[in-house]
Formats: sequence, C-alpha cells, structure tokens
Amino acid sequence: MRLVWLTGSLALALLLAVLALQVPAPAPADAPATAFSAHRALADVNEIARAPHPVGSAEHARVQAFLLSRMEMLGLQTSTQSGPISRGAARYLRRMGGDPAAADFTATNLVGLLPGRNPDLPAVALMAHYDTVPMSAGAADDSAGVAAVLEAVRAIRARGPADRTLVVLLTDAEEIGLDGARVFWGGHPLRDRIGAVVNLEARGGGGRAMMFETGRGNAQTIDLFARVAGRVDGGVTSNSLAVFVYELMPNGTDFTVPRDRGVQGLNLAFIGRPEQYHAPASTPEALDAGSVQHIGSQALEAADALLRSPVLPARAGDAVYADLFGRVVVSHPPALGWALFGAAAILLGFAVWRARSRAGLSPADVGRGAVDGMWLLSTGLVVAQAVRLLGGPMAARAESADAYYVLLARLPWLEAGVAGALLALVLLLVGGRTRLDPRWLAGAVVLVAAAATLYGGFDPVLARATAVSAGLSAFPAMAARSTWGGWSGLIALALVLGAAAQAAAPATAFLFLWPALLATVAAALAASLDPGLARWPSLAPVALAAVLAVGWLISLGHPVFLGVGMDLPGALVLLALLAAMIVRPLEPGVRLRRPLLIAAAAILALGAGAAATGRFVEPMDRPTASTPTT
Repeated sequence: MRLVWLTGSLALALLLAVLALQVPAPAPADAPATAFSAHRALADVNEIARAPHPVGSAEHARVQAFLLSRMEMLGLQTSTQSGPISRGAARYLRRMGGDPAAADFTATNLVGLLPGRNPDLPAVALMAHYDTVPMSAGAADDSAGVAAVLEAVRAIRARGPADRTLVVLLTDAEEIGLDGARVFWGGHPLRDRIGAVVNLEARGGGGRAMMFETGRGNAQTIDLFARVAGRVDGGVTSNSLAVFVYELMPNGTDFTVPRDRGVQGLNLAFIGRPEQYHAPASTPEALDAGSVQHIGSQALEAADALLRSPVLPARAGDAVYADLFGRVVVSHPPALGWALFGAAAILLGFAVWRARSRAGLSPADVGRGAVDGMWLLSTGLVVAQAVRLLGGPMAARAESADAYYVLLARLPWLEAGVAGALLALVLLLVGGRTRLDPRWLAGAVVLVAAAATLYGGFDPVLARATAVSAGLSAFPAMAARSTWGGWSGLIALALVLGAAAQAAAPATAFLFLWPALLATVAAALAASLDPGLARWPSLAPVALAAVLAVGWLISLGHPVFLGVGMDLPGALVLLALLAAMIVRPLEPGVRLRRPLLIAAAAILALGAGAAATGRFVEPMDRPTASTPTT
C-alpha cells in the first residue's frame, strides 16, 4: 500500500513541477494592442540578430540605426549618449576578435523618452543591451530583451498616458564590462530622475524568465511584483534565496550599476537552453518564443504598474518571499520566520507526543532520525560531486573559455545525473540504508570520494563530508529504527537548519521552514488519525504534502542547478533532504524494501550514465565563443 502511495506521490510531484516550469504560449501578432505579443517582438529579433554585432562592427552600426528608427516609430524622443570604454574592456574585445578602434574606443547608448503627464515625478526605466559577443548573433542575449522592451513600450502607449515618464535605455558595451551602463549612470542628465528600473537579460535561449535580482531593501518592490504576478502570462518565477545568492556572486549585469546607486527595480532573465549562451547557435530560429512571451509580459506589467503607481518602491527591509508553482508570490517580513518556526515546533511536539504514546516512539529514535538526515546530507555531497565530475571538470578548473561553454552546454545532462543520484539516495534512506553491508557502504563512499578528489582536486568540504558519511555508514546502529523516528528526526533537523538560516540570513530560511511547516501539519494529522501509519486516513495527508512539497522543490531546484550547478552541484542536496523529510513516512515496509533498494541502485547508475553521456553529446572540440561576462 505505502509503495503505491510513495511512487504515486513522486510521479504526481514530478508532473506538477514540469507543468510549473512551462513557458506560456507566445501571443500572436494580432493579439490585443494592450497585450504583449512575442510574435510582434520576434519581428524585431529577426532584424536585430541577423549576425553578430559587437562594439565597433559594421553590424553594430546597422543595428544601432535600426533601433533608433524603431524607437522613433514608437513615438519616443530619441537621443544617443557616447562615452569611453575602459582599457580592460578594449583588451577584452580584442581578445574576442573585435576591434575597439573601429568604434573610436567609445560606447554609444540609445535613449528614448516617453513623457508622462507629471514630469516632476520620478521616472521609470526599461533597460536592455544591444551589443553582442563577436561569435554570436545574440538572438537571446540580448536581442530578445531589446525587442521585448520595444514591444512593451508599444503596449504601454496603447494603454493610455501615465503620470510618470518612461525612459528606454538600450545600453552598449555590456558584453565587454557593463561600460555603457556605467556611462549612462555615471553622468547622463536623466540619471537622477529615474526612480525604478526593469532590466532584461538572458543566459541561454529558453526557459522561464526568472526575476533574480532587486534593489537592496526590496520589501516594497516585492509587494508590487506580487501584485502584478497574476497579470503576467504564465505567472512569475522568483524567490528571495535567488536574490540573496546572486548578491554574493561575482557576476554582474547592467542592473548592477543602478542597484549599487541605490535605485530600486527588477532584473529579469531566462537561462534555459544553455548551449545557446554566447554561441553561434543563438539565432532567431533557435530562440524559444515562449520565453520571449514570458520575459516580455513580466517587463510590460512591472513597468506599467510602476509608471501608474502613485509612489515608487523605496528602500525598506528585505522581504522573504517565493513563488508557488509560478502562479502566486507569497511574501512575509523576515521576523515572521520565527513564528513559523515556533508553529512548526509545536506541531512536531504534538505529533511526537502522540506517536510516543500510541506508536512507541522514543526520543532516542528521533535523534537517530536526525542522524539519518546528516547521513543523507554528507553522502549526497559526495555523490553529487562525483556524478557531476563524470560530465567534465568544474568550471573553475576549465582550461579555456571554450571549455566553460562546453560545460554550460552539458548542463541538462549534468542536472539529470545529479538529480538521479540524489533521488537514489532518498530512496535508499526511505528503503532502509541499514539493509546494506555497512563495510561495503562506507567503503563505497570513500572510494567515490577518492575518485572525485583524484579527478577534481582536493576539496575540504568534500573531505569533511566523506568523513561524516563513511563514519555514519559504518555504524548502522545510529540509523532510525522506526518510521516515526526517521520522519520526526528529519523534520527536527530541517527545523534546526531553518532556525540557523533564520538567524544568519532570514531571506533564505523559507527554504526550510515552509516545507517543514507543511510536514509538521501532515505529521500532526497522521498522528491524530492513525499513529500506526497503516491506514489511508493517515497516509493521505502525507501523500498530499509530498505531492505539493516535492513538486515545489523540483520546480525550485531546476533554476538553482542551471544557475550554480556547474560548480556547486551539492546545492541540490538540501532539496533532497527536504524531499526525504516529506516522503519518509511512505516507506514501503520490510517486504518491499529490497525492490526499492534495487530501484535506487538502478536510478543511481542511470544518473551516472546521464552525466557521462554529456561528454559525448557535447564534446570539447565544439565551436564556442568567449569568456562569460554576465
């Protein structure tokens, strides 16, 4: 019975995640004038992305003239702004095969103005860059963003005059160091009039567009973003964890410049189909029209809401927030995290009390369940790193820029490999890791870690994880002995991690606290209805929680891996722990543990095979472009 609940819940969770990760259908060219149409925007993409147009090229001049003409056709008051590019940018452009001297070592921004009814109000800027790297026509990066800005302007005008002025800023020289943005924000007369920015970017050729960066102190910005989410085609994808992590990364986009000046705003990008990033493959034909629809609809609705808002978002506290399956954004103040932690702790205490009196749960077994979670975390880090290395070296150890782009093209294979390996570990934990010979299990962990170290180099985190995993594998007496012990221990561990995140970085704590709260609700219901976890009334709330939580975690994990998985595949281990916490009570029972363990071994082998397959599908000798800049 429970095996059916387990497999059915996981299948439905995967289906829910796949549906949540879909892009919207592109609106046709005859869509209402007030709506965003990807087909109308793609007409501009086709014109802009005929060929690569880096700074200083003849194509760059052609695209510049075309865009100025289009901006004038849209009724914008147009002008240009030129400024010097840095010496580093000039050297970088030469290394890529460009010629900065042909542009007289200058970047030329294109500026359009749509005056509002009240010129005294702070303006709103729509921003994208129109230059490309020399080896790519840049249909996605950033011709799609430029075309989406133009289509959004057309729709905004169709909706009628707004009080605020709209500034359209198409920057130059982004690909060689954000120089165009620095020129504008460093001294353009309009700079100090702008109170909010919506920036469009891409790193790939498809997938859902994610809002991954805001101005600092974003609570009011997120409130506005949440209000417009229901009007966006396909909903929105964003969470405060992504904003927090991106702030720590060395990457930058044009939005980085106004953000550092204290301007509020939203940064949007799609990063699917990574093989197209800075590559010859980034053509209008290869571009996902649904991704253009998604990023353009978000840009339109966000910019329109800002233009018509009585007050623009100001710097305040940072919000804790996340989208739920791309349909609604849930947001709350950071301090509320402690209330969620308290509520979850109370519910867990009630479930443990009921299970202790009705099902024989002991405090020691709760502790052993938490140890199971530590085993999953440590073993998951080892296995994720090893499977990832089957697909090639870490990007930080790539021998050339070309190698980086090949690894980027392998990302779908690497994601399948790491996800499969972690699913195998979750099933191993649920099926009973103590059924395996502890000496073989500990030895296998050490052997895998040794191979990963030999190929990928010494990693102190991997070394510590190996020591913990091997130690816990060698002592099966430390594993949970009951379903309730394993379940409540995993929930307790998730709450401890959530409390630590709440204390150190509240914007990240929702990742632990929201699933843990859902798990404790399911545990309290199950303990009340059937503490023995044998009948459907107790299993139904668990299965429902598993479908919702695991589906949400998968939909969260996909953009996480696309963003950081090339170098940090272990980031998915935390999601695996939370998934195990939810499905742990659906263990199939003693008679079916052996088939579940066999299935786990098969999935692990398939995952390793998928990661290794990437080497053959995307060999290192494929033509590539240049060193990444964004």
